[in-house]
Amino acid sequence: MYMLPPFLAAAGYYEEAIRQAEGYWNALYDEKAALMCHMWDDEKKEYVRAAHWGSGNGWAMAGLARLLHLIPESGYERQREMIRKRVKKLLDGVLFHVREDGLFHDVVDDPSSFVETNLSQMTAYTIYRGLKEGWLSGPGCKEQADRLRRAAEGQMDPQGFVRGVCGAPGFDRPGFSPEGQAFFLLMEQAYMDYEKG
Repeated sequence: MYMLPPFLAAAGYYEEAIRQAEGYWNALYDEKAALMCHMWDDEKKEYVRAAHWGSGNGWAMAGLARLLHLIPESGYERQREMIRKRVKKLLDGVLFHVREDGLFHDVVDDPSSFVETNLSQMTAYTIYRGLKEGWLSGPGCKEQADRLRRAAEGQMDPQGFVRGVCGAPGFDRPGFSPEGQAFFLLMEQAYMDYEKG
């Protein structure tokens, strides 16, 4: 959801980008939990893993934010509104589970799973992008993004690496991953872009 639809939109294939995002949403969004499930087998028409994986929800939110940035406003008003509503629903679903320290569990709605950093970065990125581009507003949005950003910054070690992200290569325990480092940079850039006005 983060890779393909924004790539297609950047290449000018807007209808296909929207169609692909729609397919992911229809397969993975859990209406009851207001979260994305992790893996779907389209041949078997069943979940491979129905858990609400934090990083997966972050990829989905950030992907939808990128899509809104890339889809033209003119001629795509209805589709943009649908994407905006979906990213807001997912954002609300994720934020319902934020911990007091501004971090999340690896499985968002499973407090027995380990505490993880990257979803805080991905969520802050999404909020800052939405505020900057005007498709997200409301009391407390900026404060929530700042809180998540501070929590992620608190996980940086003296060498500048963000720790406690869902760790590569297995992504089954807290550790280090290139994705975690990349999203720290994306979050910081989104914050700076927002602050510049």
